[in-house]
Amino acid sequence: MRNSIFALLSSFLFFACATNKASLAAEKAPQLRFLNQIEIPFNTIFQNTRVGGLSGIDYDAKNDLYYLACDDRSIYQEARFYTASIAITNNAISEVAFKNTYRLQNEKGESFANWETTPNLSTDPEDLRYNAKTKSLLWISEGARVLSSGKKVLQNPALTIMDTKGTYVTEMKLPENLQMQEIEKGPRNNGTLEGLTFDFDYKNCYANLEEPLFEDGPQSNLNSGGLIRLYQFDTQKNQNIAQFGYRLEPIAKAPSPAGSFAVNGISAIQYYGKNQLLVVERSYSTGTQACTVKIFLCDLKNATDVKNSQSLLANIQLASKKLILNLDELGIFIDNIEGITFGPRLENGNRSLVLVSDNNFSEKQKTQFLLFEVIE
Repeated sequence: MRNSIFALLSSFLFFACATNKASLAAEKAPQLRFLNQIEIPFNTIFQNTRVGGLSGIDYDAKNDLYYLACDDRSIYQEARFYTASIAITNNAISEVAFKNTYRLQNEKGESFANWETTPNLSTDPEDLRYNAKTKSLLWISEGARVLSSGKKVLQNPALTIMDTKGTYVTEMKLPENLQMQEIEKGPRNNGTLEGLTFDFDYKNCYANLEEPLFEDGPQSNLNSGGLIRLYQFDTQKNQNIAQFGYRLEPIAKAPSPAGSFAVNGISAIQYYGKNQLLVVERSYSTGTQACTVKIFLCDLKNATDVKNSQSLLANIQLASKKLILNLDELGIFIDNIEGITFGPRLENGNRSLVLVSDNNFSEKQKTQFLLFEVIE
């Protein structure tokens, strides 16, 4: 009997140890190895448009083609997106070649209006993703909340489905807490939906706020990070099915002069695995030209679904996060990173990861494409 108990106990301990190791292996985060970067010269002209404001990127593996969102609010040219090829030679980006530009269209098939002259009929594109199953694109408009003596704009964010030429198909139904309001409730201006990603079978998509809803507490500051929501949508029903709380990092650097503009928020997300997202947090402070950009592995598995919660200030379980890379460690200038996507497999079989920056159409900023190897 004693031997039997000992054998049973040994088997249990072995199983527990193996299970624990398997669990640890499952939770192991990837590493990102920087390979190289390439810059697009300021004021590059392509098909009579000014290339810049690249705020989102996605890769169509079958056709080896990239889709790029442009956040021009029809100020320089019509609101649009681009397609491009990115040549990777010897584990380095050797060329970015733009292929086509397409105008974004509203429900009537018209171009969006100029933000400066007709803001209520304009759009603010922030990200887009290609759906390989439906051969369509899903894109985000951030909307606007401007309340001043000279201008009043309450434009709701939008998640719009279009074909690959920019023709409107339909929209996803957004939850009530994404409706712009005159009172301090709902989204902040320039802090609404920003990043977007599909899961691997395109049954769900995820979108994130850049900054907290008013009711979810203050924005990030130098001492603490704000609370934002990650939204999960059912792509068959085109509606929101879950929301999760996520805590941002504090602002990375003090602005100069003190009290001037500084921000930290999520600028892009990429689906990584079941319940997991790669999350790009971007911090900018006046007086420092470069941005501090950090990439986290976020896990939603144990996070509370806060879809019916009026505020994240209640006692809830937030999504977990683990730092994968602080781009400050690369020792190169990092600008306003706003797009992230997996690219093709590298020569050794590992996945590649591509980031792109939004230069805000400013000659003081850069349009960068950065290439990484994903080591898993």
